Amino acid sequence: MHQQIIEFIDNLKNAFNEGILVKLTLGKPRSKSTELKNIYIRPIQLKNENVLSFTFRFQTRDEVKNYKLDEAVEVIESYLMQPFMKFHLFTIKQDYELSINKKGKGHLRSLEPNFTKAVIEKHDHQKKRYVNQSALYLHRLEITDGEGRVRPSKNDKFKQINKYIEILDALIDQIPDKEKLIIHDMGSGKGYLTFALYDYLQDIKKINCEVIGIELREELVQFCNDLAKESGFKQLCFDQGSILDNSLKETDVLIALHACDTATDDAIYRGLQSKASLIICAPCCHKQVRKSMKPDVEVHPALKHGILMERQAEMLTDTIRSLILELNGYESRIFEFISNEHTGKNLMIAAVKTEKKIDKNKIQYQIDQIKKQFNIDHHHLENLIGMSSS
Repeated sequence: MHQQIIEFIDNLKNAFNEGILVKLTLGKPRSKSTELKNIYIRPIQLKNENVLSFTFRFQTRDEVKNYKLDEAVEVIESYLMQPFMKFHLFTIKQDYELSINKKGKGHLRSLEPNFTKAVIEKHDHQKKRYVNQSALYLHRLEITDGEGRVRPSKNDKFKQINKYIEILDALIDQIPDKEKLIIHDMGSGKGYLTFALYDYLQDIKKINCEVIGIELREELVQFCNDLAKESGFKQLCFDQGSILDNSLKETDVLIALHACDTATDDAIYRGLQSKASLIICAPCCHKQVRKSMKPDVEVHPALKHGILMERQAEMLTDTIRSLILELNGYESRIFEFISNEHTGKNLMIAAVKTEKKIDKNKIQYQIDQIKKQFNIDHHHLENLIGMSSS
């Protein structure tokens, strides 16, 4: 094994044993056709023992396995030659990047650390608590009763809130630490999810954060600000305004859930403008592309049926959004936010800012080909950021 590869493995072992390991990522598959896209590794505590938790990210699913250090090293070494070429080790003292060429020769670089703290989460048989069921805001929002019990009619809403926090917890862990995390929730509505996120980050994760909800309806803004004050949430506030009109000077995380039609594009645009580290959207309605599409039904006979045309428009709209995010330096994923049994609006687009090199010509070609194939004359997000249409 090449000396720099051995040194990289030694750095991993030392970081784990010293308790300074943040995470390890394996990526850049040698073959574009491989189903396994990357592996995300982090330290956790399981049955009072520190182990390494592996998340294997395939094209359509994730698999999680836990290993002791020696076992973990064997698994990592098995992926050193194939299928991956890039390995990133993050610690609070030093970051390391290992590149391996086709001949098995490694090139190791030392980098400035991205993180200032290493958190080892406890994982046991108890389900992780994301939402404090006894919180005052849940009672005021009529999710729970006076005894802190979830109302039967609000059970689906409570599950949705928990799933939302679980997803954001994993996504926020992927962005660099900051002294204060600034989060904007565009179209925050009555604030169910906004309150839950603030409470989780501040009270459970102990992350210093400022959360700003943006809502057009004045009565909801007043209600939420009063509730934030009553709850003692000093760095949570709500401002009145639309997504595009609001003065968004700085943000690390931009969230827009169920923003209707092109309002989702408006939110993504604001996130791109502010160079947010994380952009999260749950699209709602896809009218703009649906009206813009003029497909050849001789080539696409399924699209002569209105319902299938509508579903195709939804997929194309979000695919183009995802590609535009990638074109602007983000790694994007589209996945199910919550089961269909709880809500029909169940897709989420999550985009994390990356420093990886981007093949802009390739991505632009993919966008242009989709538009050409389905005779889409424009996508609203393209117009917002001034991209040239095909």
